[in-house]
Amino acid sequence: MKIPIDFTKTNGLIPAITQDYKTGDVFMLGYMNEEAMQKTIKTGWVCFWSRSRKKLWMKGEESGNKLKVKNIYLDCDKDSLLIKVELIGKNVCHTGNRSCFYTKLEEII
Repeated sequence: MKIPIDFTKTNGLIPAITQDYKTGDVFMLGYMNEEAMQKTIKTGWVCFWSRSRKKLWMKGEESGNKLKVKNIYLDCDKDSLLIKVELIGKNVCHTGNRSCFYTKLEEII
């Protein structure tokens, strides 16, 4: 399936925000290359490209906290995604928090 995203515009990676499909809570921001996008669509589970490990990974492959795709939205510039998901597990963040966005900036400055 040809995806209408110009991956060359963003050096091969696009930002992908995951959000709880029921509550609207934002879970995390990851990056996808075309392979991660194709695998996400094919399997129904969110996959990312790890910039640090330089490899494809499925969210939850080690922790068991997986993200089941409900809907995928492409932004108006066709260079970022919003993925509505169902969390299968307890948390998304590797720190043990439900979301990666748990620290208010005012708490650290």
